[in-house]
Amino acid sequence: MRLFSALFIMIVLVVALGLWINHSLETAAQELSANVRQVSEEIKRSHWQQANRHIEVLEKNWQRTGKWWPVVLDHQEIDNIEFSLAKVKEYIASKDKVQSLAQLSELNLMILHLPEKEALTLKNIL
Repeated sequence: MRLFSALFIMIVLVVALGLWINHSLETAAQELSANVRQVSEEIKRSHWQQANRHIEVLEKNWQRTGKWWPVVLDHQEIDNIEFSLAKVKEYIASKDKVQSLAQLSELNLMILHLPEKEALTLKNIL
């Protein structure tokens, strides 16, 4: 009976940890996505200095958030986000509106895709 109780407690802890991680990923992804949308809006208005400031904020948020993501996520996905962020910074620096917006769209998609990909859903299990 003690073995069953110990196993049950361990399973509950693992499930609770998984749910907490999924919630944290979703919250962080939404926050980063909001930063991406801010940068996009500034670029659409051709406010390059503000876009540059917002991309720096996005990068700081990514550095803060991205520290713990490698523990639970595929490193390739994280590398792709970092590469995309580097590209968009350069596009903004060169004031290339089309490339900046396209790269921001891709970056946003990658950020929002991660929690969806890691969520405990029937689609991901099968």
